[in-house]
Amino acid sequence: MTNPLSKTIELYDTTLRDGTQGEHINLSVQDKLLIAERLDEFGMDYIEGGWPSSNPKDEEFFLKARQLKLNHAKLCAFGSTARSSATVKSDQNLLGLLQSETPVITIFGKTWKAHSSKGLGISDEENAELIHRSVQFLKEAGREVFFDAEHFFDGFKDNPEFALTMILAAVEAGASRVVLCDTNGGSMPHEVDAIVKKVVATAGVPVGIHCHNDSDIAVANSIIAVQAGATHVQGTINGIGERCGNANLISIIPNIMLKLHGSFTHLQQLSQLTSLSKFVFEILNLPSDTKAPFTGKSAFAHKGGIHVSAVMKESSLYEHIDPKLVGNRQRVLVSELAGQSNIRYKADELGIKLPEKGEQIRNLVHHIKELEHKGYQFDGAEASFELILRRELGDFSPYFNVLETKVHIESGVDSKNVDQAILKVQVGNEIEHIAADGDGPVNALDKALRKALIHFYPAIKTIRLVDYKVRVLEEKRSTSAKVRVLIQTSNGQETWGTVGVSTNIIEASLLALQDSMNYHLFNVRTAIQKKAAAEA
Repeated sequence: MTNPLSKTIELYDTTLRDGTQGEHINLSVQDKLLIAERLDEFGMDYIEGGWPSSNPKDEEFFLKARQLKLNHAKLCAFGSTARSSATVKSDQNLLGLLQSETPVITIFGKTWKAHSSKGLGISDEENAELIHRSVQFLKEAGREVFFDAEHFFDGFKDNPEFALTMILAAVEAGASRVVLCDTNGGSMPHEVDAIVKKVVATAGVPVGIHCHNDSDIAVANSIIAVQAGATHVQGTINGIGERCGNANLISIIPNIMLKLHGSFTHLQQLSQLTSLSKFVFEILNLPSDTKAPFTGKSAFAHKGGIHVSAVMKESSLYEHIDPKLVGNRQRVLVSELAGQSNIRYKADELGIKLPEKGEQIRNLVHHIKELEHKGYQFDGAEASFELILRRELGDFSPYFNVLETKVHIESGVDSKNVDQAILKVQVGNEIEHIAADGDGPVNALDKALRKALIHFYPAIKTIRLVDYKVRVLEEKRSTSAKVRVLIQTSNGQETWGTVGVSTNIIEASLLALQDSMNYHLFNVRTAIQKKAAAEA
């Protein structure tokens, strides 16, 4: 058994800053706020929100983030040292960091001699003074300051004395953490081990690690650093980030907890790991990595032959951990029985009791498999999945039917942009013929559907669309490809996801909208029935 780590490890998430520097990664302010709340709920110690002086989006995020009610995490603003030691107090970057009003500020500085002498054109003494005065200025303003030692490992290998001098300049100025950055992602584990041990013995404050994945060993290097004495780990969810990405916290966390028997300050529910990973993928509008260790759909999947036989008898024969520890599940990819097992697992989570056997369960399995073949995916769309189960069991039937849909889009140089949806909707024996204008065809559909239903179901007033994403499923088919529309709807207390798939983006959107409203109405009816039963 591995000796447990003697110190509690701090988790520092930089998904919202370093992660967004990755190719194809784009987050709105609302996206960043949602992720920040989820990271806090999961148990992160620090959340790096962005670089407030670099762009208006990050400035808006920090402004709105003041309203977040974080239970555990401290929000951090990121930036650099001042441009000149002579203008520290008037440096716009440092002033912008203070204006973000975060309790923690992280700044980076040059710790590779080549960068300071050639890039900045300053002497060793001037670089040390620049770091010292920048940290001191922020510290005197009442902020906790972390110092990211940029290119530290390359700098140490080039000139150990210079690199350590820069670290100590930050410490002497009041930095409470020094974070060693493998900025180019090229260091080897044995190098990280030796260098971290040297810094831990010298720095006098907790030492952190920040690795990039250019050599595909960012996770390994982070874990080696922890074993060498680092007590602060930086990374991103799902390893997103510039070039090849950052160290993946989704892999680092379970390795430290389950393999090194280490602990974190606030993280208690490791079983939420898979859910967190999928949540961030969905917010990014990216498909989940099915091959991801610990959390991927294939991480505990077994297909045929002796593996399946052995796993069914004793899962540890072919699984390095119990999948439930990280919120994942074992999957057997062969036979109808495996399909039933997966559906039963999800039904149990939703509190739905399925029949043990018979035609009904076989039809349900067949129906789900057909939908998945067509492109449906129910990760992030559990409301749609629940409606399918309940409809098959006879617990639910749609509260309305859309009989006819027309969407009118008009644009041009000499004409006003118009998006209008016309719906014919049946509720019971009544038919509503409704038109509505909107900001885009989907918004027009949403408004028309609400307008048609509000008379029959006033509860519709309480819900609103909070997120809308489209994913192309068959890219090679170009404009004739199927699309999957995933929407998130909220009633102010809870949020649920629904999905629609079609070669027609309007139809896919309408399918998701219909599920969303039906799900809400079903829950309202169920709540009323439960209340009446309790009062009876």
